[in-house]
Amino acid sequence: MSELRISSVRKPFDDSEVAREAVRALTRAEAMGLLGKRETPDVLDLATIRRVARDISAAGIASGLVAELDATKESEPRRLAAILRTASAALDASPAPDHEWSRLLAIFGAEELGELVGVSSASVHRYAGGARTTPDVVAARLHFLALVVGELIGAYNEIGIRRWFRRARTALDGRAPASVLEAGWDPEDSGPRKVRELAAALLASPAT
Repeated sequence: MSELRISSVRKPFDDSEVAREAVRALTRAEAMGLLGKRETPDVLDLATIRRVARDISAAGIASGLVAELDATKESEPRRLAAILRTASAALDASPAPDHEWSRLLAIFGAEELGELVGVSSASVHRYAGGARTTPDVVAARLHFLALVVGELIGAYNEIGIRRWFRRARTALDGRAPASVLEAGWDPEDSGPRKVRELAAALLASPAT
């Protein structure tokens, strides 16, 4: 799957708030591997969002999303923005290792992904292949990493995403994001939270 590049926007996504919430939900779903092998959407319209909503719901996340979107009209941008905001919150709160391993493996490879989540490359393959159930603590780190990648999609391609994690940042006291995610890290620790905040700042400044 390629990086997100929207080439066409149709009503009601010409509204800046609706577009922002739609892209946030799309990039999270893509980074979490919920879009499968389908090509990344390049047209932002209700049909695209409803299709992605079905993928999200099929993973057991935001089960009411499809019905809510089906009942929403193009003339209701505020309602649509609120629904998409809720969908993003549901994605944020829902680790999905069965999907996230394969997507993040495609970006980082087994060795680098293992380093980032704190397991061996052999364990990465076992978890990704379903030979072993992903422990909750590892699933939480994997999900956090997917959410960070979701913030980066659209600003960087896969090579750029890998480099982003290795580049020293003044906002992290001169450390690279990858070095902040040290052995035993928890997504709720201050360091990882700063990493995600730094990635999220790309919405305001692509030069981060």
